[in-house]
Amino acid sequence: MMMTLIVVAVVSGALLLGAAWGLYAPLNKKTEGFLVALAGGALLLSVTSELIQPSIERGSLMVAGLAVMAGAGVFTLADWLVKEKWGGGSGGGLLAAITLDGIPENLALGVALIGAGPMEVAALAGSILLSNLPEAAGGAKEMRGNGRSRGKIFALWAGTAVLLSAAAIAGNLLLEGANETHLGAIRCFAAGAVIASLAIEVFPQAFREDDYWAGIATAIGAVLAFLLGSLGGG
Repeated sequence: MMMTLIVVAVVSGALLLGAAWGLYAPLNKKTEGFLVALAGGALLLSVTSELIQPSIERGSLMVAGLAVMAGAGVFTLADWLVKEKWGGGSGGGLLAAITLDGIPENLALGVALIGAGPMEVAALAGSILLSNLPEAAGGAKEMRGNGRSRGKIFALWAGTAVLLSAAAIAGNLLLEGANETHLGAIRCFAAGAVIASLAIEVFPQAFREDDYWAGIATAIGAVLAFLLGSLGGG
């Protein structure tokens, strides 16, 4: 349990560090786009190798495929509702947009920690950390541009970090006794949601802000995720 708390604290703490970066330090668009693409590349590889592939090997390809599609569908619908129906610029809409992909990521992290040592989940945890930093920096910077105070913005990100930490801990505790088929479906559902978020949110933003360098950054992120996975024997 202590290992779970440490990993969750480090990953969620990246949100606070990123928010502080976006609020108090200079962050130009090209740098932000490069970092977002790097994080996206790392996360894309890690969800494939650490969530989808093991679920297929230990379970059913059909179940894994259906779960991935379901996760992508749920994320896409929720993202559409946030932006088109609930108003992404409102406080509630912003909170929903921030947590939309974070909850599946952290739930998957909690499930991955079941029966695993710290190094065995290095790729997934490291990739989520890389993703959280630029996401929080860019989000906090944008919210600041809409006239909100730094204190209120940082408090919102702190609350989000607590919520995402709770998702990871809940995934670890509540699903500890689940069988491998159910765990695999949950991992793949979370992976589908993350993949959809990369396609809808991350990569378009990266290309818009960093142009063709986003492709190089994505490749660097994928290599970093591969190196992190190799540390854990993945």
